Amino acid sequence: MKQGYLCWAHGLDAQPWGEKSKAMAETAKDMGLELDAPDFRGMTDPDQRVEKLLGHIKGKKGPIVLAGSSMGGYVCAAAAQEVEVAGLFLVAPAFYLPGYQQHVFFNLPETIKVVHGWKDVVVPVENSIRFAKLHNAALHILPGDHRLGGLASEVAFLFSGFLNSL
Repeated sequence: MKQGYLCWAHGLDAQPWGEKSKAMAETAKDMGLELDAPDFRGMTDPDQRVEKLLGHIKGKKGPIVLAGSSMGGYVCAAAAQEVEVAGLFLVAPAFYLPGYQQHVFFNLPETIKVVHGWKDVVVPVENSIRFAKLHNAALHILPGDHRLGGLASEVAFLFSGFLNSL
């Protein structure tokens, strides 16, 4: 991918620029791209976050790529149903959980990569397996927990491969 708009959506208790997003931003920068990260702190309703993300990306020059972690992964997938997106990069996405409005997604892009941790006790890895199978998405399961702490370089490496595939 040589040009486009990249947007990161952080998780519920995270901040826009955590360990994973900083590593991914460096990867994007090395490729001549910039990763944008709106601040969703204080917003606990995932569908309000979807509306904020849609407003944030409105009018951006494409191709648009959305990336998100946990609730942010859900937010990206839900938003991708409403706008044309070139790809989704989802880290431990909060799919099939109580309190989330969408459990079935339509009109998603062809290129989707999901990264999850085997030891995730917040969002079961089985949820990502289910989603990946349903949407024919690439799935990478790492030896980590929900935050994939200490695995930011592996996530960034996978992000690089994802961007190169677009």
